[in-house]
Amino acid sequence: MMSQSGAPILVLNANTKRKFGHKVQLENIAAGKAIADVVRTCIGPRAMLKMLMDPMGGIVMTNDGNAILREITVQHPAAKSFIEIARTQDEEVGDGTTSVVVLAGEILGVAEQFLEQKLHPTVIIRAYRQALEDMLDFLDKEYSMPLSLDDEPKLIEVIKSCVGTKFIGRWSDLACSIALNAVKTVSIRDEGRTEIDIKRYAKVEKVPGGAIEDSQVLNGIMLNKDVTHPKMRRFIKNPRIILLDCSLEFKKGESQTEVEIVKETDFTRLLQIEEEYIQQICSDIIALKPDLVCTEKGVSDLAQHFLLKANISVLRRLRKSDNNRVARACNATIVTRTDELQESHVGTGAGQFEIKKIGDEYFTFITECVNPKACTILLRGPSKDILNEVERNLQDALHVAKNIMLNPKLVSGGGSIEMAISQSLVKKSAEIAGVTQWPYKAVAQALEVIPRTLLQNCGVSTIRTMTSLRAKHAVSGNASWGINGETGEMADMKDLKVWEPIVVKSQVYKTAIETAILLVRIDDIVSGTKKKGDDGQPKASAQPTEESMKE
Repeated sequence: MMSQSGAPILVLNANTKRKFGHKVQLENIAAGKAIADVVRTCIGPRAMLKMLMDPMGGIVMTNDGNAILREITVQHPAAKSFIEIARTQDEEVGDGTTSVVVLAGEILGVAEQFLEQKLHPTVIIRAYRQALEDMLDFLDKEYSMPLSLDDEPKLIEVIKSCVGTKFIGRWSDLACSIALNAVKTVSIRDEGRTEIDIKRYAKVEKVPGGAIEDSQVLNGIMLNKDVTHPKMRRFIKNPRIILLDCSLEFKKGESQTEVEIVKETDFTRLLQIEEEYIQQICSDIIALKPDLVCTEKGVSDLAQHFLLKANISVLRRLRKSDNNRVARACNATIVTRTDELQESHVGTGAGQFEIKKIGDEYFTFITECVNPKACTILLRGPSKDILNEVERNLQDALHVAKNIMLNPKLVSGGGSIEMAISQSLVKKSAEIAGVTQWPYKAVAQALEVIPRTLLQNCGVSTIRTMTSLRAKHAVSGNASWGINGETGEMADMKDLKVWEPIVVKSQVYKTAIETAILLVRIDDIVSGTKKKGDDGQPKASAQPTEESMKE
């Protein structure tokens, strides 16, 4: 910037770097493409796994887009926003995390040519926005088919398509039935409202050892706990369960309490008061004749003694989330004070309580519940890393099952829906006047990245198959033709039974295009570098570091 006298005026700090204009946009596009390339090989049934090591030496082996991007550390701001979109996708719908990154990278990539031609970003954005609206419109009205929730084989087909691209694809029947069972267990319907809270009520417990085939959904809860006293019963049929959120031990004084003791009888009296207090608490509990008491806090030795005499088993220091789950499974109410206990608080929904030893640890099973609204998925497998991956895959399957329950509409998978929408967009672009139609058409082109990547991962000739697939889609009535991810040949997805929930697809398109729009819009990056402190050491900059970003 020049003043009137001709001397330059420095507005920005001397060590601030600034990039602007065309260069920034090209850099952002390159960054987006780079991130997309990281996860590109993770799409489809022939997907590769990535192995990531964190600084602590922990290993992650996965092909879940979100899990991979979560682990890698990037410097470029545009790449960071790409990692965010995988997370958004994971939180919203749970599946399609890889597709969304690959698609967003491609949509950004096709914008490059228009920026080269000096087309203004706002024009590109307008075209992208319109394309997104039309895509969602086509998706909902033309290419989706409704599904009845009673049609179990169909539901399993959909979950299978999700699981097929994952590590547990080999045990897909098992995985599908687990996912469907768990979601059906935790879903609650009242007055036309469906609530499915997988995160809270379908807990996955991983126990290394055994074969993957031994995994199952328990019709109840499993906790990693043992009874507090070895003589307590470890097997109870039809237990009456009381859940507490208070400690069964003598309360210490809040602030510093001073007691003056004159005679030794005073001291005995003090101990007596403590005993009476605990006895009172225990008699409150025993009055309801429970068989099992679970508390989130501690239980003193004395309380154990009283409860043991009454033949009651005790579990202590449960996690709050576990306690909630037990409450939902056996229809009990968590009580915060023993003197408020009533008959209605006792859970009688469970059929049996037992403690089994698996490996070196004791596990509590509260099972055979009548209409449980919470469940535990027990995963077995050879090693911890494999179990972690199986858990991630199951989460995706659970989300897919949940999505269908909430919005029972399907679209065909295997890249077919992308090709079909791509064709529709090309047709519609003819109606668009002016320069907008080019970026609009480019979105149609970008959609082809999904079937193309499927082909690349199969290792077959991409160009030839893509051309014949385009030709196939040009004829109406072939909207469900896509790529068979196993063999890399063209196939009708209806015959292959590859389906996806509409929620997953529409979220992929929304997130991908919105991100592309966001990054095309950036034309200036100003980054403050580190200032040197007095001791010559660089001081922390105002720019957030990687650690603070994570928090």
